Amino acid sequence: MPNVNGKKFLRNNVLPNMWCSGCGNGIVLSALLRAFEELGYKNEDTVVVTGIGCWGKADDYLTTNALHTTHGRALAYATGVKAVNPKLHVVVLMGDGDSVTIGGNHFIHAARRNIDLTAIVVNNFNFGMTGGQFSATTPAESFTSTTAYGNPERQLDICALAEVAGANYVARETVYNGRMLQTYIKEALSKKGFSIVEAVSPCSTHYGSKNRLKVPITFLRWLKEKGVSREEYLEIPAAGEQGYFITGKLVDRNAPDFSTQYEEIRRRAMGALGAAK
Repeated sequence: MPNVNGKKFLRNNVLPNMWCSGCGNGIVLSALLRAFEELGYKNEDTVVVTGIGCWGKADDYLTTNALHTTHGRALAYATGVKAVNPKLHVVVLMGDGDSVTIGGNHFIHAARRNIDLTAIVVNNFNFGMTGGQFSATTPAESFTSTTAYGNPERQLDICALAEVAGANYVARETVYNGRMLQTYIKEALSKKGFSIVEAVSPCSTHYGSKNRLKVPITFLRWLKEKGVSREEYLEIPAAGEQGYFITGKLVDRNAPDFSTQYEEIRRRAMGALGAAK
């Protein structure tokens, strides 16, 4: 589609944005808004639900309906919105801390229910807004403000968790490849059921500065090198231990979504009630 820029969804009077120099959130937001426009979304039938964190501030720049919620609970609020009005396009913006660290249990059950939501998770390997503390996705042995001598915990794979929990669509891309990220976001938005796109992004201010990635271009080049296809990943000896991760479309299935299942059960219950009368 020519001349797609997503500006109809953007509040220009609040620009420039508040994110740090080198942050990838602007790239992710641009990809999301262009996907909205390509799919013909309307401001009034789109609800963007956010939690707390750098990426959660994205709702400051949107002309869609927006619901800014508590830390780790964005998916719970979004589930309520979708359950009340299944016709709405409900998109949930979360960071790695918001989605699978503080909000891990909500993440599992949203995927398990296969509720028709799209989650856009920006993974920058730490709690960026609150001072650079380690999160569930912080790589083992890396440094943060709360792991000054190295992280003793193994990192959590967001996409693998979404897959085993039951999500219908799962993809991962880095902000280095913004156009491909837009493609995956568009596919996720078009998918019935729970869909997630993980956008791996720099945090040069906190994580990068403690792990020799302080200069944004260095961080972007690192993402370009470490984000590889599944086929390439399998060819690299001990790929995970060297910091490589898989990018691309990882899951694409068509299990019935929660609203469809619920409506069928409601129909049965109403039929039974009618028969009892």
